[in-house]
Amino acid sequence: MNKLKKIIACPKTGKENLTNNGQKINFNLLDFWRWSVSDILSNATRGRFSEFIVGSAVGLNLENLRDEWDAYDLITEDGIKIEVKSAAYIQSWNQRNFSNISFSIKPARFWDSESNMLELDPKRHADIYVFCHLKHKDQNTIDPLKLEQWDFYILPTYCIDNYERSQSSITINSLKKLTTPKKYSELKNSIIIAHSEQKNYKN
Repeated sequence: MNKLKKIIACPKTGKENLTNNGQKINFNLLDFWRWSVSDILSNATRGRFSEFIVGSAVGLNLENLRDEWDAYDLITEDGIKIEVKSAAYIQSWNQRNFSNISFSIKPARFWDSESNMLELDPKRHADIYVFCHLKHKDQNTIDPLKLEQWDFYILPTYCIDNYERSQSSITINSLKKLTTPKKYSELKNSIIIAHSEQKNYKN
């Protein structure tokens, strides 16, 4: 039996048409993107958008498409492996109160899409964690595209591994005790510093 190879996706322009038996229909890929991911406040889309924000700060190569099955969310050209988490006070549904801010830090079992094998033991695969907090509290003016509405908390992974209160989640108040929030303009340098701390700890 021949082993099926992993399909390598290529970047799209959005202009690609849907076809039926070779005939174009009146919808293209951009229509799908607009229909499916325009609501950036939704949990799933905001999570991916947070990865994109962090990637934009560290020099994201748009030709290297997001891989759903990677053991970490981003890797820089210098080899820094980054896990990105996001949370927001305001959601895309009706709310009586602002959401409590908590981030998942659970270790995970990595599934290797090349070998189709799942690791036996869960662990944290990234060098650093970036916790993206959409801190804006005005429903009339919230806009995730405005990066000044975000705070970023950066920690080397050893700080998460040694976090004693929980190994599954961390609150915003606990993060503030471990590090200070950064602006978007400070994100890249803070990531480099956190990675250096992680390397020194491991050595």
